[in-house]
Amino acid sequence: MTELRVYLLIENLARQFAAYMSTPTRARGYPPIQGEHSLIIEVAPALAIHRICDLAMKTAPDMEPGLLYTERQYGILELHARDLGYLTAAGAAILNGIGREAADQLKPRTLYADTIDDVADQHAIILNRTREASMLLPGQSLLLYELEPALFALVAANEAEKAAPGVTIVDVQMIGASGRVFLAGSHRDCERARNRIDEVLGSVIGRAGKG
Repeated sequence: MTELRVYLLIENLARQFAAYMSTPTRARGYPPIQGEHSLIIEVAPALAIHRICDLAMKTAPDMEPGLLYTERQYGILELHARDLGYLTAAGAAILNGIGREAADQLKPRTLYADTIDDVADQHAIILNRTREASMLLPGQSLLLYELEPALFALVAANEAEKAAPGVTIVDVQMIGASGRVFLAGSHRDCERARNRIDEVLGSVIGRAGKG
């Protein structure tokens, strides 16, 4: 049996978020662009994701897979297209093929959220140590989220940017036991982003996790 852990349809990819998803470490296939729509799925066992990919691409071959990845326990697939209809058709074929409904996914759980104001110079420097762009600047506010399942960090980042275009997406960690989001900007923008993230995550219909 295939467990559906995440079934995310993300409409209208925001500019920074699409650029993040197009980096080589994320877009291992075809990179998405601003304004496209994305369908992101996580299943267990991990290798079941190849059946998911087969069902999707045979239903809507004009879609582009941006990420097909298997980690120790879970398999992840990201698909994107300009035409939202391609994704909804592919999603229906996937759910029918594995005998699941979208509501069978796990409901997201926030493990930690915080806004840190007036970030110190040394704090910004050490956080930026692996960044080449989209850096946290000293004196800005820093919005932090840790979520599970990890892929919900993606919808959190995209919705935050749409709600508060002034924020900078510093980092999004989408693979692993939990997902993490780092956003920088003014206190007002971070609060606006935080309110939108809470609203979107709270509206997701799904089953409760073991946590």
